Amino acid sequence: MGGDQLSSIVTLTGTSTPTPNPIRAGAGVLVQTGGMNLQFDAGRATVMRLAAIEIRPLALDAVFLTHHHSDHLQGLDDLVMARWISGSLERSVIDTRLAVVAPDGPLADILEHLLDPWREDFKVRKLDMGGDTEPALNTTLFDAARTLEVVWEQGDVRVLAMRVQHDPVVPSVGYRVESPDGVVAVTGDTSVCEEVGVLAQDADILVHEAMLSEAVLGSTRESVMHYHSDSVGIGETAKAAGVKSLILTHLIPAPEQFEYGVECYEAAIRSGGYDGPLVVGEDLSSVEYG
Repeated sequence: MGGDQLSSIVTLTGTSTPTPNPIRAGAGVLVQTGGMNLQFDAGRATVMRLAAIEIRPLALDAVFLTHHHSDHLQGLDDLVMARWISGSLERSVIDTRLAVVAPDGPLADILEHLLDPWREDFKVRKLDMGGDTEPALNTTLFDAARTLEVVWEQGDVRVLAMRVQHDPVVPSVGYRVESPDGVVAVTGDTSVCEEVGVLAQDADILVHEAMLSEAVLGSTRESVMHYHSDSVGIGETAKAAGVKSLILTHLIPAPEQFEYGVECYEAAIRSGGYDGPLVVGEDLSSVEYG
């Protein structure tokens, strides 16, 4: 199902936090490698950002969820239904169920009931389209381990997961995508921790959530500092893990909200010792590898 491409690509489909931002969609990362389109988290407006790069919901091979915070899930039902509607209208032979891979726990209940509010909508659309299928998930749940374990594999591409530290949100996991083109690590939400170092060891690209501590101290956001990642610490982690390229996302606060925001993030990462290629993410920022 995945689209063909000359090289592997990582694209940020959303770089915001729970606070609505007109230029930043909800959390999400698309990894295209080995002919696969793999989406990590699906915050608000994920479908719109995918449409902007001409990735249709039917083209997704799987969606991987990191944890049960709403800002990472608010676009998931939209993605499921858009996939079903487009597949039904085209009489597609592709299975319109959306493959979703997630750590067992609170997400299991959310996924079981994700589509419940839309049942009456399904009835009407089935009559309109003359079909008998409904939107659905093909869910795979796994135990969130404290070591890297394979949770999905297809062809030459495999995805591993392990717990990261986002307490009290438990479990919260990061993912590691391995293919012949290289390795991509996606942290999800986490504090700076040893687990991310394992997840990102020798990665070609590390996609890491980021917080600028000096901009958060004394603000209303100070209460979340303990479970997000200080940018200096991210630089230290990326250097120690031998990361080749670093992409920052889920930015707290967004760089455009204060003077020299991008430069401040860059300075913090560099002060942590990382001197490789760095992207302070915007929606649809992308990096090729392989």
